[in-house]
Amino acid sequence: MTTRRAVAEAAGVSVRTVSNVVTGHHYVADDTRARVLRAIDDLGYRPSELARNLRRGRSGLLGLVLPDLDTPYFAELTRAFVEEGARRGVTVVIDQTDGDLARERQLIDRLGPGSVFDGLIVEALALHGDDLADLGPDRPLVFLGENVLAGHDHVMIDNRLAAREAVEHLIAGGRRRIAAIGAQADPGAGHRGPGTDVAAGASTFRLDGYRDALEAAGGVVDETLVEQVPGFRRADGAAAMARLLDSADPPDAVFCFSDPLALGALRTLLTRGVAVPDDVALVGFDDVEDGRYATPSLTSISPDKRAIARRALDLALAKIEGPEDDGESTASGSRRGRVVLAPHRLVVRESSGPAVTGPSTTA
Repeated sequence: MTTRRAVAEAAGVSVRTVSNVVTGHHYVADDTRARVLRAIDDLGYRPSELARNLRRGRSGLLGLVLPDLDTPYFAELTRAFVEEGARRGVTVVIDQTDGDLARERQLIDRLGPGSVFDGLIVEALALHGDDLADLGPDRPLVFLGENVLAGHDHVMIDNRLAAREAVEHLIAGGRRRIAAIGAQADPGAGHRGPGTDVAAGASTFRLDGYRDALEAAGGVVDETLVEQVPGFRRADGAAAMARLLDSADPPDAVFCFSDPLALGALRTLLTRGVAVPDDVALVGFDDVEDGRYATPSLTSISPDKRAIARRALDLALAKIEGPEDDGESTASGSRRGRVVLAPHRLVVRESSGPAVTGPSTTA
């Protein structure tokens, strides 16, 4: 049976450092953490945390609360959390809210004395800061996504910058009439509804990034090229693309705010006999597996899902392990919370033509 000492020797670190990595302590250098995790994988080490958890009154369970489990992005993110949790000796349990305010709050309210979960990681769509005003800052709670809630730790990517990079790639490829599929009207507080995915929050930032790129290039945003959709599903992308092709002056490129939208748009383009990328270039967002195997393969913004999982787990486990807190405080002394940005990259594939210079990767 592999021990922590064996892992420490293989990684060239102390046993204490291995323990810090396993428990998700955030004061471990990234390269050291990576070395320890590689040793854990190579040796097949699996922490036996049951006795330690029982002594500390813990279950070893972390809840991951997501709005929609059948969305490809969330399915892939879930896998990252489950696998990264297992590396730390933690079991990640999944639940779904459909973006419903009452359901989001109900699950968070369960995180108290006697809870089966040691902590929660939540992608909340309907909650606002006032909805959580009664929660103490030390509750082991971490949020994901674009809906930043004051006083609580948060992990996200820079959606606005990522969207700008996607559109800049299209501009650099010589495209001039670039459409956007994914704008959304806010359906109102309380419920986003099944199928809206990361919708309202993500849509706002990605639309801003789209506008930033066009304006920086000296262009004027043509509002007739901005397609609003009810959700981030394939059917929504297909219908929006049909409307664009039926317009008086169709686009020569499209930036879709999710890969399912882009895959739906791609289907419409192909059935209409429009060549991709020769006639219309296409870029998606999320870099899900389906896009890599589409014909043509889909250029997409790729959030680092592993990094999102690692950093959210680090924040949650650090709160569980002890009272220390390096979050900033406001003038009144209340906790501001940490906002951690995970990396992203543009992965250039067949749907947008050849790679261009800039922050992109060809795959």
